[in-house]
Amino acid sequence: MALTSKLPGVSTTIFTVMSELAREEGALNLSQGYPDFDGPPALLERVQHYLTHGHNQYAPMMGVPALREAIADKVLDLYGCRVDAERDVTVTSGATEALFCAISATVHPGDEVLVFDPAYDSYEPAVTLQGARTVHVPTHPPAFSVDWDRVAKLINDRTRMIIINSPHNPTGAVWNAHDIDCLQRIVQGRDIYLLSDEVYEHMVFDGREHVSLCRYPDLFQRSFVVSSFGKTYHTTGWKIGYCVAPSALSDEFRRVHQFVTFTSITPVQLGIADFLSAHPEHHLQLGDFYQAKRDLFCALLDDSPFSLVPSAGTYFQLLDYSAYSDEMDTELAVRLTREKKLASIPMSVFYEHDPGHRMLRFCFAKDDETLRRGAEILCSL
Repeated sequence: MALTSKLPGVSTTIFTVMSELAREEGALNLSQGYPDFDGPPALLERVQHYLTHGHNQYAPMMGVPALREAIADKVLDLYGCRVDAERDVTVTSGATEALFCAISATVHPGDEVLVFDPAYDSYEPAVTLQGARTVHVPTHPPAFSVDWDRVAKLINDRTRMIIINSPHNPTGAVWNAHDIDCLQRIVQGRDIYLLSDEVYEHMVFDGREHVSLCRYPDLFQRSFVVSSFGKTYHTTGWKIGYCVAPSALSDEFRRVHQFVTFTSITPVQLGIADFLSAHPEHHLQLGDFYQAKRDLFCALLDDSPFSLVPSAGTYFQLLDYSAYSDEMDTELAVRLTREKKLASIPMSVFYEHDPGHRMLRFCFAKDDETLRRGAEILCSL
């Protein structure tokens, strides 16, 4: 039998490719975005408690009540948005599942979905599987700001969703009040949903403020807001995320979610609920924690052949290598991994078309010694 692929243009993700190459070569892995340190001890203790005290069966499909209530409290505390923990909050098996469910719940064949390039690679496949078309709006260094006039020209009656990602992976760009004003004007009076990927919401630097769509009632009423405990608590392998959306949207979201993963690991949900309620200082201090790592990594690169603009958010830093090499970024990323034993992520793979600039993405969610080792390799080039 000949299988006709629904995703013929999709291959293994760049994150898997570069991490596997790093493993094969014994290279320092600053490519895939995960910490090389563990989660908070108090959180690990609470999960261990539930693992060994009989909480290992199915959780409710929408998530354990204690965690949904803690999420609702956090959203109110940070963004002034009062949501119903029972109706408006759904716990998912990672943010990627939440993104997929939101797209599947709202996007139909023939629809169009706007994304901002460089765009995280899970968006377009989910759109394609719905029989819809992804419309790419490129952004460019150094600011990677949105050309809102261009966005306005691309909006039409087929536009069903705009996907937002701030703080932005892979660029580290952070939206501001101007972006929100422009977005509000563009969607006003239109049947357009918003999917806001906010997994790096607590990693915003230099006095900036995260402009969650939960802050804006007119935008939130049409939004799915997605975040990740894996990013916040240095536990990416647990794959626990969540979606906050108005009840009518959450109802549709859950219709899909219940047939994707149904529910997520119970003892981890319960442990996170305890820790989130008892230790809000963790997420409140996370920006300072990662800004210190960003500053260290950038300072260590003063004598390197790379140029950079310090990341405004996330735990990723872009390095411009145009003064060092004229290689394609995909070629250079592989060569540095094989020859210099340092893995990174090429930026061009996140664009619909080659952007023409020469940049690599490095993850600084690492202990300080790892960052020093990586910077030493880069400075030796």
